[in-house]
Amino acid sequence: MARKVPSTASELRPWRLLLPALLCLSLQDAAAFQTSDTAAQANRALTYQRAGDLDKAIATYSALDAAAKAQHKSLPSAVLANYARALAATGHLEGAAAEMKAAIAGDPRNATFEDDLGSIYARQQQWPEAQSHFAAATKLAPTLATAHLHLGLAMQAQGAPEALHELGRAAKLAPQNSAIAFEYGKALASSGDDAQATSVFQAILARHNASADPILMDTTYALALALQRTGKISESIPLLRTVLTKQPNNAEAMINLGMALSQTQQTAQALPVLQRAVALAPSNVVAHQDLAAALVQLNQFADAIVELRAALALAPDLPQLHYDLGFAYKMQDDAANAIPELEAAERLDPQQAESPYLLGVLYMQTGRYEDAARELKTALSLHPQNGDGWATLGSVYSKLDKLPEATAALEEAIKQLPQQPDPHLTLAGVLVKQNRPAEATEQRKQAAVLMKQNMNRQRAEVATHAGESQLKSGDLAGATIQFNDALSYDANYVEAHIGLAKVYDAQGKKIEAAAERQKAQAAKLSSSTR
Repeated sequence: MARKVPSTASELRPWRLLLPALLCLSLQDAAAFQTSDTAAQANRALTYQRAGDLDKAIATYSALDAAAKAQHKSLPSAVLANYARALAATGHLEGAAAEMKAAIAGDPRNATFEDDLGSIYARQQQWPEAQSHFAAATKLAPTLATAHLHLGLAMQAQGAPEALHELGRAAKLAPQNSAIAFEYGKALASSGDDAQATSVFQAILARHNASADPILMDTTYALALALQRTGKISESIPLLRTVLTKQPNNAEAMINLGMALSQTQQTAQALPVLQRAVALAPSNVVAHQDLAAALVQLNQFADAIVELRAALALAPDLPQLHYDLGFAYKMQDDAANAIPELEAAERLDPQQAESPYLLGVLYMQTGRYEDAARELKTALSLHPQNGDGWATLGSVYSKLDKLPEATAALEEAIKQLPQQPDPHLTLAGVLVKQNRPAEATEQRKQAAVLMKQNMNRQRAEVATHAGESQLKSGDLAGATIQFNDALSYDANYVEAHIGLAKVYDAQGKKIEAAAERQKAQAAKLSSSTR
C-alpha cells in the first residue's frame, strides 16, 4: 500500500517578493516638478504611502495626475511608479498597470519599472504579459536577481522548462537571498532533482540557524519531503517533528510524519499522529489512506476498512483505494467483498498489475479457474518478473488440464525462483499427467535437494543468530561453536563467516579473521551470480 510521497503544503506564496520596496522620492525628484506645490503634494502622497494610509496616498496622486493632464503634461516617472504601486497594493491592478506603463514611457531604461509591471500582470495571472516585462527587466539589468526570479516563476506558471535555468541564475546572482534560494530549491524538487534541492534547503537552514524568519519552517518542511522522496526516511522524521512543534495543526505535516514512522517500523507511534491528522482534516483522502496502511501493519483490518471506505466516499474513482480495500478484505478472508473492489481497481487503472494478480489468486481460491487464468495472464503481461505469479498460473492451468501451458508457466517460475522447491513439485505432477514419468522423477529429485538446502539455510540462520547473541554478551567460545554449526549446515552462509571473523578479531587472530571475511565475500559473489 505504498504511495508516493505528496508535495509541500505550507509553501511560500511565490509572488510575495514581486513588489519591491517603495522607491523613495528624493529632493532631486521633487525639484523636477514645475512648482514647489507639486513637489510638496508628491512628498505628501509618498508619506501617506509609507505610513500605510493608501486611500489618502491614492487620492493625492490622483489629484496630481489630473492636474498634470489638464496642463497636457505628465508627472515624473518616479511619481507615476509610486502611484502604480499604491493602486496595486489596494487591488486596483488595471489602473496600476496603466500608471506603470506611463512611468516606463517616461523612463524606458528603468529595469525596476519593467519588473514592477510584470509583477502587476503576474498578480492577475496574465503570465505571457508578465513574462514579457520580466524578460525586459533582465535585459536592462542582467544582474537584477529579483527580475530573474520573477521571470523564472512566470515561466514555471506556464510549464516552461527554462524556468529552472532562470531561477538558478537568480540564486547565483543573490547567493545570500534565502527567499530566492527557496524558490530555486522548490523548482529543483519539482523537476525531480531532490538531491540538489536537499543541498539548497540545507544551505538555507545553515544560514538561518536559529533565526525566527518564517522561511525557516517552509524550508524545513520542504527539506523533510525531499529526504522522504530520496529514501532518507529516518532523517526526515526530526525535521517533521520540528515543523509540528511550530505548526501543531499542520495536518499535511502530520500525514507525512505518520507515513515516515510507519516506513521505519514505528507504526505504534505513527497511529496517533495519523488519527490526529484525520481529525484535523477529515476530507483529506491521503490521511485516511495512510491511517489505513498503518492499521494494516498492526493487523487491525476492520479499522483499516473503515478508513478506506471513508476515503472512497471522498474519492470514489481512485483505483489505489479500491485495491487497498480489496487487499484489506482479502486479509480477512472475505473474498466476496474483496473481489468487487479489486475488479473496480482494475477497471479504473488497467495498466497496473497488482489488482489482476490478486484477483487471480482469489478466483483460484474460490474455484473460478478460467477467471483466475485470465487475470493472472493479464498481470504477468504487465509485470512478467513475478515468479510466484508464474507458479500460480501453472497450478491453475494444471487444474484446467491445459498441460502444455502449465508446463511453460512452471518452467518460467523455476527460472525466476531457482531456490524454490514448490514449482518443481507442481511441474512433476503436470509431467505425470503428460505420461512423462522419468522427467517427473527428476523434478521431484530437484525439489528434494532444494528442500534440504532450504532447511539447512534455516538452521544456519538460527545458529548464526545464537552466535551473534553470544558474541554480544562476550561468550567467544560459545559464539565460535554456533557460527561453526551454522557453516556445517550451509558452508556459504555469509553472516556466519562474518560472525566468525568478528570472534577472531576479538581474539586478536587477524589472519583468521581476514580469511573468514574473504570467504564471506566469495560466498556473496557466488550467490549474486546464480
